[in-house]
Amino acid sequence: MSTSGKKAAQLALGSIPVAVLVMGLKYFAYAVTGSAALYSDALESIVNVIASAVAWWAIRVSFKPADENHPFGHHKAEYFSAVIEGVLIVVAALLIFEEAWQAFRVPHPIDAPVKGLAINGVATVVNAFWAWLLIRAGRVMKSPALAADGKHILSDVVTSVGVIAGLVITIATGWLRADPLLAAAVAVNILWQGWIVINTSVQGLMDRAVEPDEDRRIRDLISLNARGAIEVHDLKTRIAGRATFIEFHLVVPARMTVEEAHVICDRIEAAVKSDIGSARVVIHIEPEEEAKLPPGTGAVPFA
Repeated sequence: MSTSGKKAAQLALGSIPVAVLVMGLKYFAYAVTGSAALYSDALESIVNVIASAVAWWAIRVSFKPADENHPFGHHKAEYFSAVIEGVLIVVAALLIFEEAWQAFRVPHPIDAPVKGLAINGVATVVNAFWAWLLIRAGRVMKSPALAADGKHILSDVVTSVGVIAGLVITIATGWLRADPLLAAAVAVNILWQGWIVINTSVQGLMDRAVEPDEDRRIRDLISLNARGAIEVHDLKTRIAGRATFIEFHLVVPARMTVEEAHVICDRIEAAVKSDIGSARVVIHIEPEEEAKLPPGTGAVPFA
């Protein structure tokens, strides 16, 4: 496994004890208070523990080198982790709805609210720091699993802040049904976050193209390093976890030798990989008779 792979796996592994710690603190806060809102917050932490374990497994698989059965690598394994996490989020939300409904039907007072809120506050601070760390690492390493785990934990932080604020209002007003209503609001937010995680992962599994800004950067890199060629067309990109796959047709003069065309290809590939370290570039050479656009134009304009 590469150095970046080991670092990603270590972060994912570190998420497991952090998630267990946060879950323990939140359940302690619920046990002390009996609050439905704190119960909903604690229930989501179970998802965090399972999701962290799945993310660790997926990252280890994704960094495996290509083999005979997987010649393009194992990058997409991380998307499966994110999809599983999204499904778990939805399940947690449904369980929270059930608890909120029961608490709404038979409201009960909140015990030791200050102590419970303080315990939950500590868990929220721990979560906030870890979410920031995972999201930052996920962006740098282009790891969907780390990024999804970090965003999920961040949504948990937002949820916890809302729960704390809502419970303060509940205690101040004495309206007991505000607690289960707050739990239901938490469930709605969790459902929304689950949808975002699942949708993002499915797009990756469906070979989504790179973002417009990165597409323009790729085109500029090809343009600046395609001296001697006539045209570039049929540029296609797709993202698979950390890897960015790029392929296009390069039209060269018919009289150009294979060696000369190969030099251009090497120059383009080196420039793209220097800028996008995870790039996998495939170039199809064509003679000038295969040009698709009028002379002087191209799908990738040359500088």
